[in-house]
Amino acid sequence: MSTTAKLVAGKAKPRGAFPHVKVAGGFIFISGTSSRLPDNSFAGVEVDEMGTTNLDIKAQTRAVIENIGDILNSVGAQLSDLVEISSFLVNMNDFGGYNQVYGEYFDETGPTRTTVAVHQLPHPHLLIECKAVAYKPGIGQKGSD
Repeated sequence: MSTTAKLVAGKAKPRGAFPHVKVAGGFIFISGTSSRLPDNSFAGVEVDEMGTTNLDIKAQTRAVIENIGDILNSVGAQLSDLVEISSFLVNMNDFGGYNQVYGEYFDETGPTRTTVAVHQLPHPHLLIECKAVAYKPGIGQKGSD
């Protein structure tokens, strides 16, 4: 079985030595993905003229799922190919907003899901990070991509 790993053009560069995505035998593994944009700003973050920071779990969740979709598209897959998502929330008080947006993309037939609270994520503006696994038979095999 061959494996391929890659960084996806147009996505924020990982803050470490790891790929956005790795494909192995039809499985697609997506590294932890946040709402960080290619310019290192974050979706779902507003700072007013007084320096008050407002963080929006719904906007961040939507951006994370869209980033995962873009990463999947880069290897010929889509959100419907997801089989598992692990979500990491800094504050479980954000669960309602996160769950509402998640439901815009997936239902009971979608990927399995685990959601846990974590002490912090790599930047203080991040409320959520997700990693995912997708499956698409034939992907990553010689001549398929």
